[in-house]
Amino acid sequence: MYIDHDNRITPAQAELKAKVHAFARDVLRPAAAALDPLDAATVAAPDSALWTTLRASYAAGLHTALIPTTHGGMGLDGMELALALEELGWGSADFAVSLAVTGFPASLAAKLGQAELHNNFVAPFVADGKAAWIGCWAITEPNHGSDHFLMNDPQFRDPTRHGEVTARAQGDHWILNGAKARWVSNGGIATHAAVYLNTDPARGLAGGGIALVPLDLPGVIRGPHLDKLGQRALNQGGFAFDNVSIPSHFMLAGAELYPQLLDQTLALTNAAMGSIFTGVAQAAFEAALAHTQTRMQGGKRLCEHQLVQKRLFDMYCRVESSRALSRNAFIWNAGRANPATELATAAKIYCTEAAYAVCDSAVQLLGGAGLAKGELVEKLYRDARAALLEDGSNDVLALSGAQLVLSRQADD
Repeated sequence: MYIDHDNRITPAQAELKAKVHAFARDVLRPAAAALDPLDAATVAAPDSALWTTLRASYAAGLHTALIPTTHGGMGLDGMELALALEELGWGSADFAVSLAVTGFPASLAAKLGQAELHNNFVAPFVADGKAAWIGCWAITEPNHGSDHFLMNDPQFRDPTRHGEVTARAQGDHWILNGAKARWVSNGGIATHAAVYLNTDPARGLAGGGIALVPLDLPGVIRGPHLDKLGQRALNQGGFAFDNVSIPSHFMLAGAELYPQLLDQTLALTNAAMGSIFTGVAQAAFEAALAHTQTRMQGGKRLCEHQLVQKRLFDMYCRVESSRALSRNAFIWNAGRANPATELATAAKIYCTEAAYAVCDSAVQLLGGAGLAKGELVEKLYRDARAALLEDGSNDVLALSGAQLVLSRQADD
């Protein structure tokens, strides 16, 4: 077991961490390994291990991590979310992302506290122990991806660059049209979506809105499941809206509130990615450490060679610095209406790139075994590579983070 030196962890938090670790070890990691060689359509099939694993996760209540206790959820605080997501990521980045995303629509509904939204979106989700209610966060579009996050860039308010999914008011309903790209996590299996769309094209991407959309409504058109390099147990897929009608109260926010809610969304999702891939980095370090302690080369164990020791310690440093940054991002931003999104963005970028570097070093230390299909390290390497693009390209997120630092940090 990797030693956690964080003296802020309470006994209750340590117990949560141990329980999630055991679940990740015994359930998530074996399922992700079994699903990894299958094509995307087979992974999503009704008889797939994807569903038995999601049902087990729901039965354990992990889907409600973002839901407050007042609404029947786990109501995890900042440190607890960081600990849980680290352990989920250690077991399986693919399932960790899926479980983090699935509660997104219900958590937004719970935040508003309206009885009708609670009855439609929160209560059935919290009560679901069989993964019948799957949520997703739909923001990426065929021609708009990471540019959705450049909130302080002039192009964010360029009326010629508005979002592709539009909503127009019609009586007591909103009518949705347009497409979301195939990169939506849980998109191919979701029953409900938190759709980030455009309500005021004249404001460009800033003229957004957030709607909760049941995906069984007339006019919802599903795309194919995405086959991809890594995180293959994480279902991804797009969908389109053809005059889809939703009640007006399913539109949670329009253009006036959209930038603020998008900022809060980025603070949460970026911090989550930081924690998940801190767990991935730890898993790769542990695998490399164990291998070097038993593998013989040059008449002695690999770990007795100085160059190997140097590489192992560099990996350890990256894991520990990732842990410190990602936990701080969650603890600082938890529950804040105006979060330090630049801190969460730093966590996402640093931790995913650190995970990729640690996984690369693990492959190098394992040699040929690190390249072999069926080896944990080979899968971790592919999973980590996907994270550099996931939930925003790191290159573009760095621009967003820089703009936030310039706009928010006080002059000395």
